[in-house]
Amino acid sequence: MQRQVRTTPRKHPRQERSRATVDALLEATARVLVKRGFDGLTTNLVADAAGVSIGSLYQYFPNKAALVGALIEKHVDDMMSLCLSELARVAQLPMAQAIRCMIELMIRAHAVDPELHRVLTEQVPRVGRMAKLLEVDAMCHRMVAALLAARKPELAIEDPDIAAFVLVSAIEAITHRAALSPDLLGDPRLVEETCALVRRYLGVADG
Repeated sequence: MQRQVRTTPRKHPRQERSRATVDALLEATARVLVKRGFDGLTTNLVADAAGVSIGSLYQYFPNKAALVGALIEKHVDDMMSLCLSELARVAQLPMAQAIRCMIELMIRAHAVDPELHRVLTEQVPRVGRMAKLLEVDAMCHRMVAALLAARKPELAIEDPDIAAFVLVSAIEAITHRAALSPDLLGDPRLVEETCALVRRYLGVADG
């Protein structure tokens, strides 16, 4: 029987110094992962890149899968925190403006480090983080559905729940594909065309 590889941290940092060590290890993991890929990633390389002893690394992470898993969780949490706070902020804006703000945010978030985002997305099934992504998708869907339901009289949709699924899926697909081409991520036409797509689907006038 194959031994199951542990992909969760050994312990979570509680003191400021410990948190700084873990942050350094995750930042180093990101650099090594982008440069060498998962197969070329080793705990020794990460420890060297972080300026941390291998013993200190093993206090927190049992193996490289646990390092990558923790990096995925942090990356997803950071992006979702940003997106959800922005969604709450734009909820009362005119609909065309709210659409533009959210699409610009999504594209900007994917443009921060597109290569890291691509590599992490590839490794999600490998280190057992699909549940994390499904949890985030469900949260995002609920927030968008609630926004559409609150603004339904302004929109040409029948079912806010289905409309939220269509919109979240479409925008995620566009931004993820664009992340494979950094030049496209920086092209203002991508924002314009994505906004036009969403406005027309929702029946919102240009604004």
